[in-house]
Amino acid sequence: MSATGTGLPGQAAQATGGKHAATPARSGRRLYAIDGIRLAAALMVAVHHYAGTARADRPGNLIWGRPASELMPTVFRFASYGWIGVEIFFVISGFVICMSCWGRTPKDFFVSRVIRLYPAYWIAIVLTTGFLAAVPGVWDRLKLREVLINFTMLQSGSGVPNVDGVYWTLWSELRFYLLFLIVVASGLTYRKVVVFCCVWGAVAMLAPVSHFPLLVLVAQPEGAWYFIAGLALYLMHRFGQDLLLWGILGMAWMMGQLELGHRIDMVEHVSSWRGSVVVFTAFLLLMVGISLGLTDRVRWKWLVTAGTMTYPLYLTHYAIGTTLINRLRDTMDPRLLLLAVLAGFLVLAWVIHRFVERPLARLLKQGLNSAFVRLRTARD
Repeated sequence: MSATGTGLPGQAAQATGGKHAATPARSGRRLYAIDGIRLAAALMVAVHHYAGTARADRPGNLIWGRPASELMPTVFRFASYGWIGVEIFFVISGFVICMSCWGRTPKDFFVSRVIRLYPAYWIAIVLTTGFLAAVPGVWDRLKLREVLINFTMLQSGSGVPNVDGVYWTLWSELRFYLLFLIVVASGLTYRKVVVFCCVWGAVAMLAPVSHFPLLVLVAQPEGAWYFIAGLALYLMHRFGQDLLLWGILGMAWMMGQLELGHRIDMVEHVSSWRGSVVVFTAFLLLMVGISLGLTDRVRWKWLVTAGTMTYPLYLTHYAIGTTLINRLRDTMDPRLLLLAVLAGFLVLAWVIHRFVERPLARLLKQGLNSAFVRLRTARD
């Protein structure tokens, strides 16, 4: 998942000519509803990890000691679908990255990604590593050299385990950013983003049968169509709907439902394909409504705070949270414990954003901007 705001840069929207001129009434507004959806998706993933995974439902599991479906049948039934929050993150990432990069330079794109991704991520690594060292027994600690590589966020490319299992999504996000940087460098327009969606989608469909590992790595067929859906939805938001965008979104839905089935068969094993498709379809329809301006009246200020808490919550909840449940499971009702742990991580997420992420992001931005000025003006 990415940590990104949902407001547009202040520059005037660029028209691409004719009917594909930007719609000022829509393109300049902050989309508060997306902030709320992001937090809801993070909570879905957290509840799933605590009480809806196949791991948590095994007899004698290290989280609860008993199958979660026996302890909390209703919670387990709903939590078993919470993994779809990751797919929701990917769609929102495609939407928001396109929105926040419109009219910006590759340098702006790079700086914005670094200051939004790394500060909270670094503190999450420190907190998780320290906590697992202090409270062993549920998760294995990594070697110091593996922890240090994690600070780069490139550990998956080096075959190094993640400090926390949820970091796997960051590898998908980084590969998306590198691909999209090509379009950003050429200047974003309606036409270029549409072509990018079509080409990436075609390559993602062909990559698995090519048996060419590098092509599969770059095209990431397991996640490409979720990002593509987000890009198409943003174009709907900025320029209005048309048949081509509906076609891209329809293809993304078709490929998405196939990938949902693959993930259930290969990883999740706890939810049904039909239920997953219903959840995913409902989310896409909600995003269509947001894109077409149906939620423009939603302007609750607290949703902005909710959106800023999403990324730190996602980064810290899993390894630390499941370890806490292991230690506290016999002290209270499991449902109450679940709520208490979630509440605790929401507070921690706010603290990380307010006292670590924001000040460190300002320092990083100043340093990177100075470095790019020097790079641009250096004579030799």
